[in-house]
Amino acid sequence: MRLKHYLSTLLGRLLRIRPQVGIESLALAASLFFALASNSQFLKAALDGRVESDPSTWIFGSAMLVMLTTLHLFLLLLVLHRSFARVLLSALLIATAFASYYMQRFGVFMDPSMLRNVLRTDVAEARELFSFGMVPHLTVFAGLPLLLLWRVQIANRSLMRSLALRGLALMATGVLLIGSVFVVYQDFSALMRNQKEMRYLVTPANFLYSTARVLTADTRQATAARLTVGADARQSASWSARPRPTLLVLAIGETARAANWGLNGYVRQTTPELAKQDVLNFTDVTACGTNTETSLPCMFSAVGRRNYDEERIRGSESLLHVLNRAGFQVLWRDNQSGCKGVCDGLPTQQIDPAQLPELCVEGRCLDDALLSGLDTVARDAKGNLVVVLHMLGNHGPTYYKRYPDAFRRFLPTCDTGELRKCTKEEIVNAYDNALLYTDHILSKTINFLKQQEQTFDTALMYVSDHGESLGESGLYLHGVPYAIAPDVQIKVPMVWWLSAGFTKSFGLDQNCLKKQTTKPWAHDELFHTVLGLLQVQTSVYERKFDISAGCRPE
Repeated sequence: MRLKHYLSTLLGRLLRIRPQVGIESLALAASLFFALASNSQFLKAALDGRVESDPSTWIFGSAMLVMLTTLHLFLLLLVLHRSFARVLLSALLIATAFASYYMQRFGVFMDPSMLRNVLRTDVAEARELFSFGMVPHLTVFAGLPLLLLWRVQIANRSLMRSLALRGLALMATGVLLIGSVFVVYQDFSALMRNQKEMRYLVTPANFLYSTARVLTADTRQATAARLTVGADARQSASWSARPRPTLLVLAIGETARAANWGLNGYVRQTTPELAKQDVLNFTDVTACGTNTETSLPCMFSAVGRRNYDEERIRGSESLLHVLNRAGFQVLWRDNQSGCKGVCDGLPTQQIDPAQLPELCVEGRCLDDALLSGLDTVARDAKGNLVVVLHMLGNHGPTYYKRYPDAFRRFLPTCDTGELRKCTKEEIVNAYDNALLYTDHILSKTINFLKQQEQTFDTALMYVSDHGESLGESGLYLHGVPYAIAPDVQIKVPMVWWLSAGFTKSFGLDQNCLKKQTTKPWAHDELFHTVLGLLQVQTSVYERKFDISAGCRPE
């Protein structure tokens, strides 16, 4: 009983202890924590290939730790004030804990494109990224630091004393930061020059910088008028002789990678229904980016990846605006998180889960929902129509939710969003099942277009926005900076189906088109190929980027 009383008394006394610290000490403690607890990915990459027994390795590693600490300390000293220090540090600790979790679990980089994805994530998508598996990580990397943070008292100093101490702390921190870089400058500069993307592993500086970049760019674009593209766009004279209008469906896939595409020779037939259709399958297609926020605006732009300028692309009209100006009705049907500016000002239809309960669960719908009511859209069309189907496809990490039970053919499957709890086989099985369902949706769309051939010349063009990592090299999902992205994240499937009426009306040579399917192509060709196929005349059209250019009359 005495021992129990003693321990209870000791615990009570410890809980009453609230040490008093200065802002500078609090900032230093937070910076040390960030350097040691949140930068394992950066340190691992920085020390990769170095020999552990070599003294230079320890010198370099120590310099990196000092640099990480002083970098964050310098930034904190610039902004922290006694009145809001705990609130700001609390928010930073929570955000850093989440960032480090996703970086460690999935191998993602917190660059501007990734932060744009985060900021544009809808509720349904965000929900799938949360799991009970996060709790231990968040408890250690956010819960415990927050508990300590709110136990301390912040010293109240006079203004002059505060300014003097802050100035001295900034100078000392600056000297240490510069000194740590100077000690290993040759190795460090070579590392940053050859692996620029590594800076997006420095946490929390990475997501703070990237968020600022995205918000600044978005604010600037919000106040600027969208640049007109193809102001002179019009249908060619040959349109007057056509007996029927055209119905073109552009199906934009999500996260389908070429490596697992059955028509490309994958060891499994993940595209059995398309294999029975008379389709053109392009085997070497490169995406504009490794995430939807980058790829979608890029593939619908006139400049694409070859002259990549994100601000220009986001601030300009897309292929759809050019088609609309040329007299085509354009409709964007979305089963995802929007068109990323591609369809701004044009008719759109967002799939409403409440209207299709048989196809939707927890705010997410199967891609069959995109075809619901499509017959009505075609029936009500007045002239030429272009419909874009923005698919949910293979959106991860919950691949098992992307298909109905009838397509659960490859077993066993990974039935959780915590991919590291699954074997590689289980992850691939779930992913491949989702591809089977995409194959079914595309084949079903082709069958629908066949039914419209009495009214329209019909065609389907399908291409995925980017690929996916399924555990290769420790990477999962997508979003690795483009310069270092593995092929599985940037090589994507592309399939065309052209009806006999479409082929005849536009004078297309099918044998010639088949020869194009083995050549290397990219998202860059989409804009100019669609304009060429639909015979839209405009000064922004570039024939050399039109896949069909040599397979139809001039």
